[in-house]
Amino acid sequence: MRRAAIVTPLRTPVGRFGGALKDVPVERLGAAVVNAILERTKLDPALVEDVVFAQSYANSETPCVGRWIALEAGLPIAVPGMQLDRRCGGGLQSIVTAAMMVQTGACDVVLAGGVESMSNIEHYTTGVRWGTRSGSPILYDRLDRGRERSQPVHRFGHISGMIETAENLSRKFAISREAADAYAARSQQRAAAAWAEGRMAAEIVPVSVAQKRGDAVLVARDEGIRADTTADSLAALRPVQTGGTVTAGNAAQQNDAAAACLVVAEDRLEALGLTPDAFLVGWAAAGCEPAEMGIGPVPATAKLMRRLGLSVADMDLIEINEAFACQVLSVLQSWGGVDEERVNVNGSGISLGHPIGATGVRILTTLVHEMKRRGVRYGLETMCIGGGQGVAAVFERA
Repeated sequence: MRRAAIVTPLRTPVGRFGGALKDVPVERLGAAVVNAILERTKLDPALVEDVVFAQSYANSETPCVGRWIALEAGLPIAVPGMQLDRRCGGGLQSIVTAAMMVQTGACDVVLAGGVESMSNIEHYTTGVRWGTRSGSPILYDRLDRGRERSQPVHRFGHISGMIETAENLSRKFAISREAADAYAARSQQRAAAAWAEGRMAAEIVPVSVAQKRGDAVLVARDEGIRADTTADSLAALRPVQTGGTVTAGNAAQQNDAAAACLVVAEDRLEALGLTPDAFLVGWAAAGCEPAEMGIGPVPATAKLMRRLGLSVADMDLIEINEAFACQVLSVLQSWGGVDEERVNVNGSGISLGHPIGATGVRILTTLVHEMKRRGVRYGLETMCIGGGQGVAAVFERA
């Protein structure tokens, strides 16, 4: 089977919820990254055989976002596109789906990515198409509703949202508020250090944002990083649930961003003049209890390591998406003995942000660039997923 190469992974800055990127629609975010990849690689766009993009909060404003982005970016009309969703794991799924297309010989070159504009996720109603006999139709916030409707209530009961699942893990693994705040502060400090030392510059595609008055503004930095964060400053925040561990400071942010890369058959790299950054070694997905969704990386990673004959100890760098600090600490506790100096070395969801459908590709981008800087062999990326899933993938530096 042909190996799937990861080529030129790039990302936009991650915008705050309602921040600098709030007026940039998903198709423009995605197209900005796609155009930058094609410009840097000098690849003929006609050689792209498919465009696979993840988006978790899709709607009919931009249906089939992969196709939309292909057209928005000016790719030939003959280049098709698709959209997929594995919630928080969607971005990573777009990479492995593109890799399977390449490995099986269906394609030689695929553009894979993820995008989310959480600032533009709408409110909606389900009760007006056929009329309402009496009363007022309910207007749902799609963000909140998607978290509440992540599992069948008749089978698993009502789960109020992802915060409840994090608190379940906090109790099960005895994660204290102090430990969660200390972890969150470290995430912020690591992300701030990465930017201060220039480690993020190579992976960023700046986004030009038009203004109502004056010249366009170029957004070139992640907006959610708070360099002055300390465990003491986080301790002053109220928990979301009374007596709980999760606060606004030790949980992932809501964000806007896009990220993408080329996934290319190894035997076509030389002919196309492309230089690989990494290769996909393998991947796996696994289910877990919806009420404990944050532990999903544990069964997914175990399944993957059995297939590959490797272990977490073999991984030089590890990424665990930071949905919640207590969730990351629960995963680390389950693995046991993991050197935390190898984990989320440049921050993650708490500091850099969590633009749901884009996050898996954002993490891949940061991970691969860091693997190249350090000259290490293996990187592990894991994602927990609302509804009770985990997905994991191992990448090898080229």
